Amino acid sequence: MGTRGERLPAEVGRFLAVGGLATLVSLALFNALLHGPGDDGAPLADRPITAYVVANLVGMVVSYRGSRHWAFRHRPPVHADGGRTAFVAVNLATMLLPIACLWASRDLLGLADPLSDNVAANVVGLLLGTAARFWLFRAFVFRRPAAVLAA
Repeated sequence: MGTRGERLPAEVGRFLAVGGLATLVSLALFNALLHGPGDDGAPLADRPITAYVVANLVGMVVSYRGSRHWAFRHRPPVHADGGRTAFVAVNLATMLLPIACLWASRDLLGLADPLSDNVAANVVGLLLGTAARFWLFRAFVFRRPAAVLAA
């Protein structure tokens, strides 16, 4: 199984790959909902936070499947439900970081264009949320394998 020093980079890589896929899903849906695919307008053009939440709930499903079955497959879930409840709680809590960035960009700075929305929510907020989620998943959702704990 390798030493902890060997496992951490692989685990980080798998976590980032899963997160990348979930982010692509969320990013595409967020932009479609908020900025629209064409001239017909967007379904949530006047509700950026709602668009972000809806898009990221879909991304969360992708993220859970990838995290549970690939990124953290060697770590048993802490809870009997496979870690689903804790996973959702961590994701909802850390979703507040990009939402706050999007709110600040829109409401404090008055920036309401696609580039500003994406930089605030999907660059700055995403980086903050990803770092928080990785630590929280390892600490509270998927524990260390029993072999590591025994050593």
